[in-house]
Amino acid sequence: MKKFLPFLFIAFGSTQLTYAQQAFENHYANIRNEFSADHTHTTTAFVEQRWRLAGNKGFDESIYFVEKILKDAGYKKEVNGEADGPLTYRIETRKMRRPTWEPVDASLRFEGEVIPFLKFVTNRNMIATYSASTPAEGVTAEVVDVGRGKKEDFANKDLKGKIALAETGAYQLYRQAVEKGAIGVLAYSLPEYTQPEKNVNSIQFQSIAYTDSVNQKWALMLSYQAKEKLKAALAKGVVRVTVMVETKIYKADELTLVANARGTVKPDERFVYSAHVQEPGANDNATGVATLAEMARTTAKLIQEKKFVPQRTITFLWGDEIVSTDRYIKDDANRASGIKWGLSLDMVGEDVSKTGGTFLIEKMPDPSAIWTRGKEKHTEWGGSVLKESQMVPHYFNDLLLNRCLQQSKFNGWVVNTNPFEGGSDHTPFLEAKIPGLLMWHFTDVFYHTDGDRLDMTSSNEMKNVGVSALATAYILASADENTTLTLIDEIKKNAIDRLEVEFALSKEAVGKGGKVSDEQHILEVWTSYYTGALDKMTEIPVKGATRKIDTKIAAVKADLQKKLDELKGWLEK
Repeated sequence: MKKFLPFLFIAFGSTQLTYAQQAFENHYANIRNEFSADHTHTTTAFVEQRWRLAGNKGFDESIYFVEKILKDAGYKKEVNGEADGPLTYRIETRKMRRPTWEPVDASLRFEGEVIPFLKFVTNRNMIATYSASTPAEGVTAEVVDVGRGKKEDFANKDLKGKIALAETGAYQLYRQAVEKGAIGVLAYSLPEYTQPEKNVNSIQFQSIAYTDSVNQKWALMLSYQAKEKLKAALAKGVVRVTVMVETKIYKADELTLVANARGTVKPDERFVYSAHVQEPGANDNATGVATLAEMARTTAKLIQEKKFVPQRTITFLWGDEIVSTDRYIKDDANRASGIKWGLSLDMVGEDVSKTGGTFLIEKMPDPSAIWTRGKEKHTEWGGSVLKESQMVPHYFNDLLLNRCLQQSKFNGWVVNTNPFEGGSDHTPFLEAKIPGLLMWHFTDVFYHTDGDRLDMTSSNEMKNVGVSALATAYILASADENTTLTLIDEIKKNAIDRLEVEFALSKEAVGKGGKVSDEQHILEVWTSYYTGALDKMTEIPVKGATRKIDTKIAAVKADLQKKLDELKGWLEK
């Protein structure tokens, strides 16, 4: 085949793309063609049927299910280490400090009645994690209402041999009630965004502390409907209920599954994905497990077909939320030094038409977590106002957003972001000073409830996430000078767009009496954020930065400073 001299631009439809942009498009086309939404649905269906906690049967079965996907895709089990081949995996086994736990059955009924008004078969989150079993026939006792479960609510209440009821979380209620002689507790605690008065049977899973196999008791979580039944009965007089709980508490090993598509040039530098296996839901987090499994399979297929050659290693990790990712980073200092990007997949497959959620990228700490205004907003999960010293200037926020928006242009997928909040597998990366982001959905009315089932998921949503996440890693795993220059242009546009948005908000604030100096400072911080992000882009090319890259970064930084000066001047007028 004849070789042609490279040109800077090539024709593509009615526009022209740089070679780097065309390479991006090729990645998307290859990934979309190979990535199977049906596969994600199948894996989600398998995993979501299992109540998963590190070490228990459902957790382990989920790990082994993904292992089979990897083996069928061509990943070979490590013998001597990651260098065994281009596609390898391992299952790490560790002794757990405490036993694992799994629910089997439970029911709650009024004394003398045959039919329970709450049962495990329809409310699989009703048993608080680490609850012990009752006798097989159950236990019958009086219910004592202790209000909101505060210290003063327990005053003058006789709980010995009885069951405490309160509108509070199970953990604290259990601790206080058991100290006063209660045989178990009934807890009701649902945030407003779950709309409990509409979703009257919803229950969010919760935990109680594990003490020992002899003294452990139980806690049941109540739905809104069950709580109202009990409250109505208590208003009429003494209430006695029969509670049956069956669980398993046993010693176990914790499993972590790690797969690698090994880099051909700098294998010790890597992009790491993580998806946690524990938690009983479909969206949370069977969809993350399934999407990452299909991403790993897709990557293997494209490598085998020579459609993709990673120069840096791409790592896929499945385990216990935060714990496994944190351990992966901390257990090997040399390995950690090579982790350049981390990306968590948590609740990535929601059917947004049913859950009320939206797809989000949770950003690393940027100025939107300091001044949250305009279209920026926290989710109902909630986030704290950060200090300027906590800001983490980096290009990764915008780079991932741009990749998701590129997928959005293909099919209209709705993409949003939220300021940093924390609470998932991106946080261990950030704590280790490694760029880390979260792909997720929120606010979800079924979050952590037993309404989070397979019919609330979307395989197309998982494909959108998977395609975007893979395209991000593929670009960074084999970036050259042209790729980096293109990404710098993207970040420049992001920076200019952000400054113009913030200027409009600042102008409005000044018009309402705000201080010009305060608003100018916000613009200065955003500019500082992006200049810091640009400085870090020298790490993108696999073979190192070039003079052209350094020159480009310097020019863009100068353009941003010029833009800042211009906007600050306009604010003074």
